[in-house]
Amino acid sequence: MPDSLGMSMDWRQRLDKGRLARLREKIADYDCGAGLFYDPANIRYATGTTNMQVYGLHNPCRYAFVPVEGPVVLFEFAGCAHLSAGCAAVDEVRTATSWYHFVSGPRAEEYAHIWCAEIMDLVTSHATGSRKLAIDRIDPLGTHLLEQNGIHIIDGFEVAHMARMIKTPEEIDAIRQSIIVCQEGLTRMIETSAPGRTENEIWSILHQTNIERGGEWIETRLLSSGPRTNPWYQEAGSRVIRAGDMIAIDTDLIGPHGYGADISRSWVAGDVTPTGDQKNLYALAHEQVERNRELFVSGRSFFEIADLAWKMPEPYRGLQQPAIAHGSGLCNEFPLIIHGEHIQAKGHDGILEPGMVVCVESYAGAKGGREGVKLEQQILVSEDGPELLSNIPFNERLLA
Repeated sequence: MPDSLGMSMDWRQRLDKGRLARLREKIADYDCGAGLFYDPANIRYATGTTNMQVYGLHNPCRYAFVPVEGPVVLFEFAGCAHLSAGCAAVDEVRTATSWYHFVSGPRAEEYAHIWCAEIMDLVTSHATGSRKLAIDRIDPLGTHLLEQNGIHIIDGFEVAHMARMIKTPEEIDAIRQSIIVCQEGLTRMIETSAPGRTENEIWSILHQTNIERGGEWIETRLLSSGPRTNPWYQEAGSRVIRAGDMIAIDTDLIGPHGYGADISRSWVAGDVTPTGDQKNLYALAHEQVERNRELFVSGRSFFEIADLAWKMPEPYRGLQQPAIAHGSGLCNEFPLIIHGEHIQAKGHDGILEPGMVVCVESYAGAKGGREGVKLEQQILVSEDGPELLSNIPFNERLLA
């Protein structure tokens, strides 16, 4: 039987088991006996389960214990054990013991001791004698209690990111689905962005399309118009769009099966001929994103990409996106590859490998200019070169 998104149960089990196998391999590579994961994306990667994702981003209400060998134990929000029925990557479900202030009030230390005893029992039973535990997110009280019990904690985010960096075939299937949903939303936005509508109205179309098509949530509200497109990073608001305004969006969409579609597009509102400045900005952003995406060849280093990357000319360099590209999967992920003038001081090196999915960024806007243009393409690194995953057309009027 297919699921609500048309995927077979066999496909879903391959997705869950493949991710768990990669995670366990990385936990072992870091010489840990187990991992303890609180971040909702990491829980999903480890177990295939999802529950109140956004709530869980700021309330540590569920977590997963993942040993290199032995049972995966999902600690679920009270009353939600039934949500994990039939999940191939979960061996046992228990009720989570939480001590964040909203639920524990002044009893945080009491609950934390109960939590610690349960984790220590699992470590003793299933961590193959190791006292190293990879944890992605934990409050200071929990850290102190585990350390008092002889646990050496390492960064579980690094472990999870290194596992998540290379996508399984089923993950790539899911990413393609999310991109289809995202591009449908973008098309509807472009077609209905008539002057007189607000930025919030236009942005809501993407969210509605995502939910209608089985998607989940959106990480940001990065849509702006007219003078609010410069500088970048202004989120959608109540501004009324006027004829001839540039509209720019960075989708940051979490679609079907929890996978991200991170695509940026810009267009002009109304049946208006674009200005020369708008065409110039669009041409610059288009050249940067198209040139740079061709650099993502398997085996090339991040530092090489930084050296080879096409950079904005002056006076657009000051507002250029610091990132050439970033990984994408269950959300924006490792690695982050930044431009050459910053990479030695703030970046890191690495090697592109087949199975990595990256989003190549561009923003063109001059300091003090009226508008800016944001473009971004999502690609798959393969043995045969970079494969373009986002194929919604660029704006012909602005490229003419």
